[in-house]
Amino acid sequence: MIRTALILAALALPLPLAAQDTPDVSLTRIDCGQATEPMPLGGFDDTGASDGMTRDLVVSCYLIRHGDDLMVWDTGIDPATSGDPDGGFSMGETLVQKLAQLGVAPADVDYVGISHYHYDHVGQARDFPQATLVIGRADWAVIEAGSPWVNRDLFVPWLDGGAEVRQVGGDLDLFGDGTVKLLAMPGHTGGHHALLVRLADMGPVMLTGDLAHYTSNYEHDRVPTFNDDRADSLASLDRFKRMAEAYGATVVIQHEPDDIAKLPAFPEAAH
Repeated sequence: MIRTALILAALALPLPLAAQDTPDVSLTRIDCGQATEPMPLGGFDDTGASDGMTRDLVVSCYLIRHGDDLMVWDTGIDPATSGDPDGGFSMGETLVQKLAQLGVAPADVDYVGISHYHYDHVGQARDFPQATLVIGRADWAVIEAGSPWVNRDLFVPWLDGGAEVRQVGGDLDLFGDGTVKLLAMPGHTGGHHALLVRLADMGPVMLTGDLAHYTSNYEHDRVPTFNDDRADSLASLDRFKRMAEAYGATVVIQHEPDDIAKLPAFPEAAH
């Protein structure tokens, strides 16, 4: 009798994640801009190791499909600033135009995930006014406070239009099945997050946000002069690398041309 009861109890328990039916997950890289000219790197490294160096950087956005749910991760630059030397980046087609080529309309997007509030990551957020904005709590506080570093108009749907904001204090398993997780990586900004996407074929992929802007800074733990907190930046770099090693993840530095090339070229997706 006891043995039968134990068997029945075991059958009632949730299956382990690997045995559960999880939705198909895919990750599409979308080019959302490129440097108008090779960028001086001195400000990206407070050790002086990059002084006098320049290089090309890119702006990348991503579409994550999780079954019927769609999430855009980062939204590139504002088309109104494209080609502005002060902005540093130019773009061709908008994010909405790119998504249309995938059969995705703005109203189809359920979530807009933002790594942090800097202009080259939030420039087209307002084009998805029906989506839930998912953003670090500390970064949302900066936006609400009317910081001069943030263009308030880019967040009108959530500040004034009543669209939903999901403020994230730490890590967030967005769909509750471990496939798409925001990872708290403060330092660049107070609410900065990276993203982990677990794919069935490619395996785990970790998108850096602006944890690092290019490979040598990532490899040598170099911190930009404009980061909010140096100690937090170094701690986040350490945590991110340990997680990437533990998961056997493909790391994609979002501004690094060589790294975004680890993912299929648009319009193909990684699975």
